[in-house]
Amino acid sequence: MSTPQFLTLPPGVFPVELSLPHGPVAALRALPTSGSSPELYPAVLVHGYTGSKEDFIALLQSLAQVGREVVAIDLPGTYRSPGFETLSPAPGTPRPDYRLPSLGMVVAEVCELVGAGRPVHLVGHSMGGLIARETVLSQSTELHTLTLLCSGPGALTGQAAAQVRMLIAALSAVDPTPDRMRELWEEHVAEGVRARITDPEVREFLRDRTLSSSPEALLHTAEDLLGAADRTEELAGAGVPVLVLYGENDDGWTTGAQEEMADRLGAERIVVPGAGHSPNVEAPETTSSALTTFWNDRESVGQR
Repeated sequence: MSTPQFLTLPPGVFPVELSLPHGPVAALRALPTSGSSPELYPAVLVHGYTGSKEDFIALLQSLAQVGREVVAIDLPGTYRSPGFETLSPAPGTPRPDYRLPSLGMVVAEVCELVGAGRPVHLVGHSMGGLIARETVLSQSTELHTLTLLCSGPGALTGQAAAQVRMLIAALSAVDPTPDRMRELWEEHVAEGVRARITDPEVREFLRDRTLSSSPEALLHTAEDLLGAADRTEELAGAGVPVLVLYGENDDGWTTGAQEEMADRLGAERIVVPGAGHSPNVEAPETTSSALTTFWNDRESVGQR
């Protein structure tokens, strides 16, 4: 789980609720204090498994200060965004689920709203990269670039996958009611959080984020995280410029798998020194600089 080091919103960053066709989505919106530049396209940031919009707090102000709007969201069923099961779809419309294609369409709705007729830079962290890939392949919104941040070509593997399997087993063993979710937190998570995090505000945030999230969302996104197909060749043919960005010590998908994915995509690749699976938290200035440089370069190419 990504763990923000602080929760105080920087100047120019504020919470908003985005009204989408499927229902509301909670977000953090960052605007430059000196005003937006119409030449710079906005960006949308999508968190990973068990994460939230707060994973990007350390990036938002610096990304926006060059003159672009930046929006980080809570996926449906995550933290402050209501789950699909709480919403009433229009008559004759099936309720969306928490599978990657459905979440990819929600992200497309966000991009349409944020872009307001302009193409958008899309960033997906970890599982968010798999979701963002679905957004690209759906061809349902105009994207200027895609950044895969510590994300891989398909299903999660290794020790990280083993941890997700343990969570699936715990959620599937009994009806995952709110009471059972609290029990699971105390039985399997709380001690580790107390051991590695000294800030009581951050510890309480992590607990609140987990217990506010939909058990159905946690279960089905975990299943897709372990079962995602490798769609790298399809993405390579989609025509959207891609940046593959990850920490040198990433313990999610292997760095070798991400390097190979970048080669197959013909994508730019940047390795963040000293960072692990969350360079957005561990090395925010380096990550912000890499994103801004990539976005500016691609916008310059598009304007020539």
